[in-house]
Amino acid sequence: MAVTFDDVARAHERLRGHAHRTPALTSTIVDALTGASVFFKPENLQRMGAFKFRGAYNALAQLSAEEKRRGVVAFSSGNHAQAVALAGKLLGVPRIIVMPADAPRVKLDATRGYGAEVVTYGKDESRADIAISLANDKGLALIPPYDHPHIVAGQGTAAKELIEDAGPLDLLLVPCGGGGLLSGCAVAAKHLNPGCRVIGVEPAAGDDATRSFRTKTLQTVKDPDTIADGARTPSLGKITYPLVMRYVDDMLTVTDAELLKSMFFLWERMKIVVEPTGALAACALLEKKIEAKGKRVGIVLSGGNVDLKAMAALL
Repeated sequence: MAVTFDDVARAHERLRGHAHRTPALTSTIVDALTGASVFFKPENLQRMGAFKFRGAYNALAQLSAEEKRRGVVAFSSGNHAQAVALAGKLLGVPRIIVMPADAPRVKLDATRGYGAEVVTYGKDESRADIAISLANDKGLALIPPYDHPHIVAGQGTAAKELIEDAGPLDLLLVPCGGGGLLSGCAVAAKHLNPGCRVIGVEPAAGDDATRSFRTKTLQTVKDPDTIADGARTPSLGKITYPLVMRYVDDMLTVTDAELLKSMFFLWERMKIVVEPTGALAACALLEKKIEAKGKRVGIVLSGGNVDLKAMAALL
């Protein structure tokens, strides 16, 4: 395996004093509705508003002095973009971020606000190809959004903290796009809490990871039509797919309608702003996609960088 718990532990030390140790939140109303003892890891309260800061900082911090001088290029629909932009600012690393032209305005503005150069692309273009071309032309280090061992190890620190703060869990539900957060959290959970069942949750329109898990063959999806923009990845990666297959116990999907309902519930009843992708794991629990009665359940809320105007229109 490309990532072990030792990698996660070292990433956690590297992040100390730079990433927020987000709290383990509880809710009496959620416990009453589900019959479970639920512990939320609110990564919407993380620096730049999402778990992605963990992996980005861990990856950039391990670059050589020459790589840091030359700079990095990343591609992302939004949260990884902001994470690399902020991590690079803190570490003094120049960065170019390749983003879709129709990415949420809040994410485009934030990425530029952290001082990164943004290069946009259209629906018929490959963001990876653009980033690779820039890396080759300018001698930049490529920092992919999920399929990188340092990214995965950094993301796994979220589960490490949750289990340390909340105690042993019976279930851990984690959002899934490209699998960086899910695989990193699964590695951490299985080491610290071997009896914990780790379950990934993705949008029904972008169910490539679920199909991959069921068929044991890597599946893909092209630009899925879902409000969970952070989970519009084409497939699990070469690093994340084997980790998911080894450490994850099950995969679930939720519809956009269910996701909106759960997201607004979290806004209204828990007073925390999460984006649609960030509510994936909570949605699986609230919509009773899994039996949780009497169990101790961990939920990763992956981010809160929501386009409030767009969500208001949906509401």
